[in-house]
Amino acid sequence: MKDDRINIFYSNEDEGYIADIPDLKYCSAFGETPELALQEVQIAKIAWLEAAKTAGKPIPEPKYRPAI
Repeated sequence: MKDDRINIFYSNEDEGYIADIPDLKYCSAFGETPELALQEVQIAKIAWLEAAKTAGKPIPEPKYRPAI
């Protein structure tokens, strides 16, 4: 599987960083620093993929590209 796009941004509401993988619906994580958010979303990605495989759901190919 190719690498997925990961977004990391600061959330004033959560007072920390959120990392998400747009191609994996609802796959996101929180961290007090961008680095911690990245580490956490990589763990969340593994769990997301395992859950999808267990449920027999398809794994989407990375397609998300930011509008620049």
